[in-house]
Amino acid sequence: MPKILPPDFLRERQPLLGSEWKAFLQSYDTPRAYGLRRNPFQDCKTLPFPLEPVPWAADGYYFRPEDRPGRHPLHEAGAYYIQEPSAMSVVSLLDPQPGELVCDLCAAPGGKSTHIAAILHGDGLLVSNEIFSNRARILSQNIERMGIPNALVCNESTENMASHFPMFFHRIVVDAPCSGEGMFRKDDTAIQEWSLDNVALCADRQKMILEHADQMLQPGGVLVYSTCTFAPEEDEAMIQWFLETHPDYTLTDWHETSLGRQVADIPGYAGLSDGLAGIFPDEISSKVLRLWPHKLRGEGHFAARLQKSGTPLPVSLLCDAAAGTKNSSKGKKKKGKQNKKKPELTDFTEFKETYLNTSFSPYPALAGGRMELFGDELYLIPAPVPSLAGLKVLRTGLHLGTRKKNRFEPAHALAKTLVPTDAQQSLDCSYEDACRYLQGETISCPDTWKGWTLVCYEGCTLGWGKARNGLLKNHYPKGLRIQGWNDPEKK
Repeated sequence: MPKILPPDFLRERQPLLGSEWKAFLQSYDTPRAYGLRRNPFQDCKTLPFPLEPVPWAADGYYFRPEDRPGRHPLHEAGAYYIQEPSAMSVVSLLDPQPGELVCDLCAAPGGKSTHIAAILHGDGLLVSNEIFSNRARILSQNIERMGIPNALVCNESTENMASHFPMFFHRIVVDAPCSGEGMFRKDDTAIQEWSLDNVALCADRQKMILEHADQMLQPGGVLVYSTCTFAPEEDEAMIQWFLETHPDYTLTDWHETSLGRQVADIPGYAGLSDGLAGIFPDEISSKVLRLWPHKLRGEGHFAARLQKSGTPLPVSLLCDAAAGTKNSSKGKKKKGKQNKKKPELTDFTEFKETYLNTSFSPYPALAGGRMELFGDELYLIPAPVPSLAGLKVLRTGLHLGTRKKNRFEPAHALAKTLVPTDAQQSLDCSYEDACRYLQGETISCPDTWKGWTLVCYEGCTLGWGKARNGLLKNHYPKGLRIQGWNDPEKK
């Protein structure tokens, strides 16, 4: 069924496309592309469906929708993250480096955050923020599913984030809430909610968010601003306004970034395009990035990379400065009263020595991390994390588990950061047993096994089970269990 686009949208956008207008409209009658990114935290060598590389993302691939990878055990294992292909260009443009402090300021549902984390690979710190609590919970679940050890998830306004992290981050992504024109082909709701008034409302909100992002970015840092709209008011005009009001920033030509170099040898830059020439100054239009659905296999997107002048500060000084801003503040805390004394770790140490082969320092950010208790919940907080007093935090680093009477119960989040060789007992399931496990059923294991066991499928971790008498009691979280997994055609 042909898309019925808003008349105001058609009238306003036709002049932007000129001779390409017909091809642009025809793209709405063609099937959209589907993409996923492979997760380097999980050791899955191959995936059981055909893939084609996404040119602008190193671990990005196109898949066929009929293969339904979202309904496969490897998806729940975190072997990949399903993400719209054009959206993968944003983190490629950001180009984060291991060891850096990075913020995804408007992060839900987590596509760009998990992409950043994959590149950091446990070295440095990722702070992912989402203002809406229901979306923040989904974000936190995706961070956990992908086995990311060095991430915080906050549920805060950008204003509060800016006051807590002044000039703290090396790189920030602002994937701004927008009018969503680039999603019209895949999302009818975006069409229904669109209006010119909403474009103006989004532009005002984007300016506020960018002001807060500037306050959080340290000298010499990189800010990538992106939207999924074609609206110039939210794209090139936003960059023009920001440069005029923030003269300490320069706009980086996307062709000269790692993303540009990645597609430079592909005809037509793999369909990646510059901004709107003739409407905005060349020093803006020739340097920003646009992705049009009639030029590539993906939806509409816009991105720009901004560099702040100055020299970055050492991580240790940044953490000290951030801690100093909130040490005496009162505010929201993570659920459970934080214990001020050094936590008692006897039960955890016993669990670790009995069931694990790892010292919890495979990733640099965890090697110097600190253990903290919130009530009976034990967390390993990555080394670069400052004081979190006054912030609403959903995920404070890596949740190790829960202290219970005379025992320690490991968290699902801990399992997701482990690979099979990290555990004394790891069971690599068949496809059928993996499906049963994900539904919450008991599965079989060797008769001689006792206690906590890492349940895996194709080398990727699903979660915990507890072995006794040849059976593995299911400890997959009840809230994550999904019925109807056992589809023999999906093997």
